[in-house]
Amino acid sequence: MRSKTLILGLSALLLGGCTLMPKYHRPESPVPATLPASAATRAGSPTTPLATDLGWREFFTDTRLRSVIELALANNRDLQIAALNVDKVRAAYRIQRASLLPSLAASAGADNYRVPDQMSDNGPYEVAQYSIQGSVSWEIDLFGRLRSLRKKALNQYFATDQARAATQMSLVAAVAEGYLALVADQENLRLSQATLDAQRASYDLIRQSRDAGVASDLTLRQSQSQVEAARVNVAQYTGLVAIDQNALNVLAGIPVPADLLPTGLDAVGEVKDVSAGLTSEILLRRPDILAAEYQLKGANASIGAARAAFFPRISLTAAAGIIAPDVSTIFDAGSGAWSFKPQVVQPIFAGGSLVAGLKVAKVDRQIAVAQYEKAIQVAFREVSDALVRRATLVEQLDAQQALVNALDESYRLADARYKEGVDNYLGVLVSQRSLFDAQRGLVATRLARRANQIALFKVLGGGV
Repeated sequence: MRSKTLILGLSALLLGGCTLMPKYHRPESPVPATLPASAATRAGSPTTPLATDLGWREFFTDTRLRSVIELALANNRDLQIAALNVDKVRAAYRIQRASLLPSLAASAGADNYRVPDQMSDNGPYEVAQYSIQGSVSWEIDLFGRLRSLRKKALNQYFATDQARAATQMSLVAAVAEGYLALVADQENLRLSQATLDAQRASYDLIRQSRDAGVASDLTLRQSQSQVEAARVNVAQYTGLVAIDQNALNVLAGIPVPADLLPTGLDAVGEVKDVSAGLTSEILLRRPDILAAEYQLKGANASIGAARAAFFPRISLTAAAGIIAPDVSTIFDAGSGAWSFKPQVVQPIFAGGSLVAGLKVAKVDRQIAVAQYEKAIQVAFREVSDALVRRATLVEQLDAQQALVNALDESYRLADARYKEGVDNYLGVLVSQRSLFDAQRGLVATRLARRANQIALFKVLGGGV
């Protein structure tokens, strides 16, 4: 019984061993536990879902936009590269995991050589040897070196997978933003074309009045200047629409079909409102922060491997097979052979490389801690900015809409007074230009509001 107990205890020690990897502790968050008060009060109602609980298909309600996003997820090259990196790191982890297990091999060979006369008292002779054998080799991970390396590889895989998720969410947001930018420029092009048509109509009327001796040449030239300015705007936004389409095609990975392109801001469905909650702990669920933490865990595991390098490495190699001097007798009785080679290697002097390796591992962990804390700080700032921006955009949109309504009425009155002969054409020019600028401002504000909703969804870690 004592012998069995001793054998079992020794086996458990050899199989389980110890590990010199430091115990992992998540660093303290370098940001406040709660969001800024001004932002937190606008973080959404209690019934509003958290961004992390909402997928992008639920967040975006427009079917055409969802279809374009699906095209991008299937064809975008950056996302494909990120996915391939995950496959690559997964394979590397499997390689590292395999080092913990015994390796088996089978071999067959022949060894033929001639011993010269100078090397033999009985004259030269030839030796032939044929063998078939199987072998097993195993490094006993007594001090956890291999397990630390496996832990590092596993965390590297997790970090790469989270980086892929972050790339996917960035792509979803970029496609939505590009889609809305195209919508906004289409809307501005429509406004510019409508303004050009109205200016041309006014110009034709003024020219007829000038020919009849009613209007002056100055009024005619003022009207003509507005026509040319409108033509400039039409050309400008025509080019921007084409550029937006090209950018959207690159994001999608293929040309976006015409039936999926937007037709106007009013035609694009609203997105769902999301809540940021009140605590900053929600930031820890963001893919980029999770990736940074996995990198930190991997650096922590590297310290264990560097420490284990100071201790002996124990390996066992055993082989069994058959050896014969001739192929025809290789399977005859008495040709069996075996070998067993245990080996212990203890580093004694390595020129300080082991100490330097441990120092590098510790510094790498400090760097990983700083990168993790920086990722949290950047995320906190992004969320705070997006929340404050959301609150101001609501008020800005209301004010911009009221401005458009007021200027539209002003333009109507100025045009009526000019036609009645009360005022000159300058008042019409000023009112029309102000109205056009305000309408473009309204488009820009509506775009900014949609973009802010998408940005908030992204920085809160939603959509994966």
